[in-house]
Order: sequence, then structure tokens, then C-alpha cells
Amino acid sequence: MAQLGFCTLLVFSGLLHHIKSHIKKEDNPEGKERPNFIIILADDIGWGDLWLNRPDNSTPTPWLDSLMLKGKRFTDFHSPASTCSPSRASILTGRHGLRNGVTHNFAVGSVGGLPLNETTFAQLLHDEGYYTAMIGKWHLGHNGSYSPVHRGFDYYLGIPYSNDMGCTDKPGLDLPSCPPCVHSQYSINKKHEGCYTKVGLPLFENEKIIEQPLDTWSLKDRYATAAVQQIFTASVTKKQPFLLYVALAHMHVPLFHNTFLNVTTEDPYTASLSDMDSLVGNIVQALITEQLENTLIWFTGGGSAKRTTWEGGHRVPTVVSWPKKIKHNSSSDALLSGLDIFPTVLSLAGVKPPSDRRYDGIDITDVLLNDSETGHESLMHPNSGAAGQYGDLQTVRLKHHKAFYITGGSVACDGESGPQQHHDPPLIFDLSQDEAEETPLDPESKEFRSVLKQVEREREALLWDIATDRVSAADYTVIPSAEPCCEPQNPVCRCHRLK
Repeated sequence: MAQLGFCTLLVFSGLLHHIKSHIKKEDNPEGKERPNFIIILADDIGWGDLWLNRPDNSTPTPWLDSLMLKGKRFTDFHSPASTCSPSRASILTGRHGLRNGVTHNFAVGSVGGLPLNETTFAQLLHDEGYYTAMIGKWHLGHNGSYSPVHRGFDYYLGIPYSNDMGCTDKPGLDLPSCPPCVHSQYSINKKHEGCYTKVGLPLFENEKIIEQPLDTWSLKDRYATAAVQQIFTASVTKKQPFLLYVALAHMHVPLFHNTFLNVTTEDPYTASLSDMDSLVGNIVQALITEQLENTLIWFTGGGSAKRTTWEGGHRVPTVVSWPKKIKHNSSSDALLSGLDIFPTVLSLAGVKPPSDRRYDGIDITDVLLNDSETGHESLMHPNSGAAGQYGDLQTVRLKHHKAFYITGGSVACDGESGPQQHHDPPLIFDLSQDEAEETPLDPESKEFRSVLKQVEREREALLWDIATDRVSAADYTVIPSAEPCCEPQNPVCRCHRLK
């Protein structure tokens, strides 16, 4: 697939001038133009990575800064989970992992993925006349019917799982860095036992591997080109409203960025932020050029600190922009979640979700379009493997209070992990006074007792609701033959741009 620079991208975008995405009135009885949706998910981005007041007035993210100024920023928005597969499954279905079956990450050799009886918002929009495309990290099953093109997307380009789950010839930056792919299937480097040294990182287009191992340093340009092409396909060729779901490998380690980007190599994280921002800019510029104003852009994070339910594990920077619909440079302190993307997008598109199951997300249309601050009364953060059982709802947010029934088990950068601890009664923090979660409330205090009653009531009600719901079970079977490989006879499955 040819790479296009930014200048070429602008020329390409110029060909689309004066053409807007629309649908026929007979397909829409009310005669209303349905909005386009662009959902951008940044992997592992931290709460403090964006929209900071820097002393030198510099910023590595001018496009995201502009998006904030033109939209609404959410200060208390949370990823549905603090690991990859569960957060993505919950965003796409509007349901906790205990309902949709995805409670921890799928592996390189996973047979299954997001259970096939679960319905994504992409499927629902597709069935109602939307053109749907996905670019980026899927991590919900890469074999057969689990592929994105069988879960509601007309087109897919991306990595089937995290970018550290396969070797590359030019490894990104990590601590410690993994070595390049081995050139013999019998080579073993015990010093890097945590690295995938014998299975190349694949790049899929639809259901076909087009490059393995993938050169991640070219990923931004390839994603940008594909994003613009898919906007063109929807608005010009298909003349349909569209959903574009962009799940970035940024900011997941190993870090990488466009080698031509004019950033310092002394700060790889900032460089990767700039690279991500540039990609967002390519998408925004294409919309501006084509005057596709009726497009909602939802930028959020997919969890920032692995396997922990402390605020750093799931609280993520989030902004939503929609010209002439959402108030410029506005903000909301409502308690919200990535679970809310599912019901809100469907509501704005006029599409009803299946009625044979229950949902954990809420429709926040009124928060987006008006001054409502009505979010969740309570929000449950699932265990993601650091402590407790996968998916268990052992951390409860109730307004500005947060209760932990279990803590510990998280792995630090040096590989060490703290002991798992159960708390009965739970640790309760007042985030309005203690955002760093350093000093729990006194269990003997009136405030603690009052909050505890409400926390237990909310948690028991939700667990009962899940127990009486239609729930799914994911297949987490792992076998070597399920590993994606374009050419099994070649070391690390080597192939490039197969057609």
C-alpha cells in the first residue's frame, strides 16, 4: 500500500471538495441528515498527557488542542476497563465484561474473541445504512468470524492485537527494549523472555495479512491514508453516512513515531504523542476540506495504567466535537464512561439497540448538546488481573467517593508486584479532597458509614442485574495454529504487501 505524505493527502482531499455525506430521503422517513461518527481511541494515554499549561507555551498536540477548543472536554471520563480487550469489548457493546464475556486480554494464539452473540454498535449502524470502517488495533479475536469485517465493519486495516505482541525488524522504544525479530525459528534469547521474538507483528487489510512483520514506524502514514480513503469511499462512492473507528497503537509501548517528524528523540513519549496528534490532524483536515460538518468526533483513551483500578488505570482524557451542535470550548464534570459511547452514538443515529439484553452505558446526548451534568450515579471498575478475578466489580465509584474491596497485584516498571489485599470494610476515598487516593476515610466516621451503605446497595443491585441478564462467555482457548502467520515456512512468518 502506497504511503502518502501530508501534502499528497491534501491534494487527495481536495478532490472531494463540495461533496457531503448524505442519505436518500426514502431511507430516512424524517428527512434528517444523519450524522457521521469518528471514534478515536488512544491506547494507554495518560490523564495528564493532554491539555496541560506548559511554561514555554509549547504543545506536542496542536490538533487535539484545537479539537478541545471546538468541542466539549470531559474531566471525569473513564475507560470501561484498564486493559485492552475488555475496554474495547465494553466500548463496542455498552456492556461490562461480566455481561459480554470479555474479562481479560486475548492472546496471539487465541482461538476466540468477542462472543458472536454480542452485538457491536458498528453492526447496528451498518444494518441501518451506515458505511462502517475500522483502522487500528482490534484485539477482540483475529480468526474467522471474530474478525472486524464480520463484526459490523465494511473495511478493516490494522493490527489484530497490541503492538508488543509480535516482533518487528525495527523495534520501538521500551524499557527494556525488545530485540528485532529473530531470523531463525530456533533462535532463543532468554534475556528477553517477555518479548515475542518468533512471531512477526502482522498488518491486516480486511482478513488478509499484507505485511509481517509490520514496520510500525510507517504506521501513522498508512493509517492516515486509509482513514481519508474510507471517508472518501463513504461520502463520495457510497454516498452514505459513515462510522470510522480508529483504535490507535499510540501510546502503547513499544513507542514509535514517524521518523520524518520534527521532534526530539530524547523524549520518545512526546514524539509518539506528536505522531498521534498528526494523524488526528489528517482526519480533521479531510473533514474540513470536504465540508463534512455533520460529523461527531469522539476522542478518548483506552486505559492508561495496566491492570489497576486506581484513577491512573482508567481515568482518561476525552473530548467530543461536533460543529454547530456542541458548544465550543466547553467542559463537563459529569461522571462518564466509554460504556456510554454505544448508547449515545445509536441514539444520535436514531438506531435502537437489541432489547433482549441489558446495558451499562447511558445515553449522554443531553450532556453533549446541552448543559446537563447528569452522568452516572455510580460506576464500577472491573478487575483486570492485577488483583482478584478477571472482570469482578470490586471497585465502586459513587459520585465523588470511591471504594476498593481489593487492591494490589499491579506490576511495576521493574517487574515487581505488590501483594494482593482484600478490604472488609472497603477502603473509601473522597476524590474531591484526595484525588491521589492517598488517605482513606476513617471507617468509624459518619461519612464512611453513609457512603458504605450506598456503595453496597449500588454494587449488589448491579451484580443481581447481571446475574439475571443474558450474558456471554468468551472462548479463551490458545493454540499455536491460531497465531496469525502469512508464511509458516519462513522465520517469524515473513511476507510483505501480499495481494
